[in-house]
Amino acid sequence: MMSIKKNKPVYVTQPLLPPLEDFLPYLETIWENKILTNGGPFHQQLEQALCDYLGVKHICLFANGTLALMTALQALRINGEVITTPYSFVATAHSLLWNNIKPVFADIEPHSLNLDPTKIEAAITPHTTAIMPVHCYGRPCDIEAIEKIADNYNLKVIYDAAHAFGVRHRGGSVLNHGDLSVISFHATKIFNTFEGGAIVCPDAKTKQRIDHLKNFGFVDEVTVVAAGINGKMSEINAAFGLLQLKGIDGARQKRKAIDAHYRQQLAGIPGITCVQQGDAEAANNAYFPILVGPGYPLSRDALFQLLRDQEIYARRYFYPLISDFPMYRGMPSAAHANLPVARLASSQVICLPIYPDLDMTTVDAIIAMIAAPVLQQEPVRNIA
Repeated sequence: MMSIKKNKPVYVTQPLLPPLEDFLPYLETIWENKILTNGGPFHQQLEQALCDYLGVKHICLFANGTLALMTALQALRINGEVITTPYSFVATAHSLLWNNIKPVFADIEPHSLNLDPTKIEAAITPHTTAIMPVHCYGRPCDIEAIEKIADNYNLKVIYDAAHAFGVRHRGGSVLNHGDLSVISFHATKIFNTFEGGAIVCPDAKTKQRIDHLKNFGFVDEVTVVAAGINGKMSEINAAFGLLQLKGIDGARQKRKAIDAHYRQQLAGIPGITCVQQGDAEAANNAYFPILVGPGYPLSRDALFQLLRDQEIYARRYFYPLISDFPMYRGMPSAAHANLPVARLASSQVICLPIYPDLDMTTVDAIIAMIAAPVLQQEPVRNIA
């Protein structure tokens, strides 16, 4: 079995960082103008640059994606119950609890691992006011089916699009769907501003309301119109985002090449399934999830530990399910019988390392580690 060089742990991701000297002119500008926050020039430039790159009309920048989710719910005045997925990062459901909204978990589709529209409809009650789906691993949800359900029941749709930077759907940005979409610019994402996030909104009036909410509700120095929060992105984060945007296309191409190599080399290993990515042209290759199922000689957790023993720090995204955490597991929708597909995926998933600076030699070593238990159990053939 190939192994990784000693003292060189490989993590599931690694932040994309440009040369430090390229960032210094941005910092010098900030030091010169002494504008650090409150919608300064870099903040305004990044909002416009992201609108242009992503193909969306309006973006509101935030200090992080969780604050953006919380504010999106405030902006649409959501209350009561919201149907969402248990197969996500906890911030998805936490944003509901912070707004005193009851999360209602519905099961996911086995092929996409996104919310199953048929399960959404079955979970609707008189208290349901919205749906919060997640474009899991950046793969678009069944947008048309969700939109039809929302229209039929007069529900709002807020997409947790944390994984979906740059993803396209039917010729346009996936972020243009739903009433609002929320993206994350955390250090682990394909486009990062150290910490950060944004709400994509359809019109100037909605953007204005969100901009008020993320700045304590201020309209001007003497007028506060809502119980807002301090969710503003700083000038340093915005400046870093502008620099990051210059290299994003090259970074995405590198991710695409690693994704293709994994798929090709893992295809023949029994019991290992590469999660479908849908339309390959739309993918951003933010994650590389595999499912460890029947036919593979090790359990998922045994393979996970085997990789860790070789300092390959893959992650079990998403395990446990959100619905299994203490603050959620007592809810009726969190019952095991209600979420069989999500529970199976959570017990089988491993996200393998993928990031632009990951070299193919390391990728091959990871593939060899996954293949080794299969090769070890194959009988030796007599070639007499």
